[in-house]
Amino acid sequence: MSRKTSLWLIGLIIVALYAVPYLLLHDVATWYGSFLFWIGAAVVLILLNITATAGFKGDDQ
Repeated sequence: MSRKTSLWLIGLIIVALYAVPYLLLHDVATWYGSFLFWIGAAVVLILLNITATAGFKGDDQ
């Protein structure tokens, strides 16, 4: 996956982290609906960050 695609997906997931609990899960009376969504999204974000930064190299000094 390209770096540009990874960064776009990261932005989309960040927007979803705010939108889903307030728009789709607002009728769920318990907290674990949002918590489960946030945990899943966090794992996906970690994987996307790995793919987005895979090409970075340190300074060779």
